[in-house]
Amino acid sequence: MSLGEAPIKQAVKWIDEQLRDNPRADRVKLIDEASRRFDLTPLDEDFLFRHLAERGSAGRSDGA
Repeated sequence: MSLGEAPIKQAVKWIDEQLRDNPRADRVKLIDEASRRFDLTPLDEDFLFRHLAERGSAGRSDGA
């Protein structure tokens, strides 16, 4: 990951990698870990919850 990259972008990439490796991973735990790992703000955490909720609902409507 690039040193100049925003922490939220690093967190999104990290979570995406974790979910690629284990699609059944607990998303709340991933967000909590990413928040600590990348020193995210509460607003960043909220974004991650919304981001994953949107992705999850899109995936289910596609028959996943």
